[in-house]
Amino acid sequence: MVAPTVIVLGLFTYIPLLGNAIAFMDYVPFLGFGGSAWVGFDNFTALFHDDAFWNALVNTLQITALQLLLFFPIPIALAVFLHSVLHSSIKRFVQSVIYLPHFLSWVIIVALFQQMFGGAGALNRFLVTNGVSPLDIMSNPDTFKLLLVFQGVWKDAGWGTIIFLAAIAAIDASQYEAATIDGAGSGMRFWHVTLPGMRPIIVLMLILRLGDALSVGFEQILLQRDAVGPGAAEVLDTYVYFNGIVDGNWGAATAAGLLKGIVSLVLVLGANSLAHKLGEEGIYQR
Repeated sequence: MVAPTVIVLGLFTYIPLLGNAIAFMDYVPFLGFGGSAWVGFDNFTALFHDDAFWNALVNTLQITALQLLLFFPIPIALAVFLHSVLHSSIKRFVQSVIYLPHFLSWVIIVALFQQMFGGAGALNRFLVTNGVSPLDIMSNPDTFKLLLVFQGVWKDAGWGTIIFLAAIAAIDASQYEAATIDGAGSGMRFWHVTLPGMRPIIVLMLILRLGDALSVGFEQILLQRDAVGPGAAEVLDTYVYFNGIVDGNWGAATAAGLLKGIVSLVLVLGANSLAHKLGEEGIYQR
């Protein structure tokens, strides 16, 4: 029963890891691994002297920080809100509405935002009709990162509530009853019952999010990169794509991808070690 999963992981996860050897080669696809010359750490040296790489790294870290601060808490808040809704019909309706955007592709999401907030979108047409200057939302480099986070919240925050709702549902109802008898209000019940019950799942999801922290939305950004320019929209994933796939600089692109993977691994292990010190299990037990 486990064999199909092992085969899929081997073919599409572990065997492709061997391709990281390209980071240490002057790789030419027509020559392959055997015919391409080994250059050691030259690709990493060139990478560290490339201003475009540092710009992509800074943009990635800024978007990651905004996602952790603004996006990560929202599914938790939505789960608490949905749990507090007593009428089942209202709860199902709200869940259906906030889950739906998750099933739309980024092409559709970006097109919808363009129709609503673009230069000729519904919002600006309304503003112009009422004598107000139009807003530059979709093509403004200064606010592009906040736009990305807002799009991510609209698309995936509702879907992210599923796990947190399951965590709340697993909390023993007698704890709420005991807290109510002791005179605890809704705020105290949340702080002393709901939040401690959710804490292991919150820590686990935060660790997993840190492992994927440097992947900030390749397709989402690629679709909007030309509107704001690479100075604001270039991230590590698009840097790898344009340098490797488009320009054929396979060695430097693979080196950037390898560095990203190493940093992600360090973040996961560090966050998991911190979780153990705080008394949580994390993604694995010691």
